[in-house]
Amino acid sequence: MQKVFITAGLLACSNVFMTFAWYGHLKNYNDKPWIVAAVISWGIALFEYLIQVPANRIGHQVMNLGQLKILQEVITLSIFVPFSVFYMKEGLKQDYLWAALCIMGAVFFIFRGLFTNV
Repeated sequence: MQKVFITAGLLACSNVFMTFAWYGHLKNYNDKPWIVAAVISWGIALFEYLIQVPANRIGHQVMNLGQLKILQEVITLSIFVPFSVFYMKEGLKQDYLWAALCIMGAVFFIFRGLFTNV
């Protein structure tokens, strides 16, 4: 179980970098040419990959690929919503709740075999 927590922590850290690489330029470099934003985003994404690749290697020792992907999606939404609300200053949308509920359903189905013998 320790590897699951290590994986989740590393994926959360990598996701912060990923979110800034994918969306941060919309706030910080919106007035710059897209190529400038792309190069800066690639630089940020390098750090994301340096954390994400080891996270997935550790996680794959105890989880299957589907479980890793769903874990990543849960983490993505958990990072994206606060980023969107607090950093990008966009409103909290009810659709985020519905998306979270859908992902919780995915978590149930993909991880239920880990906790039971289904």
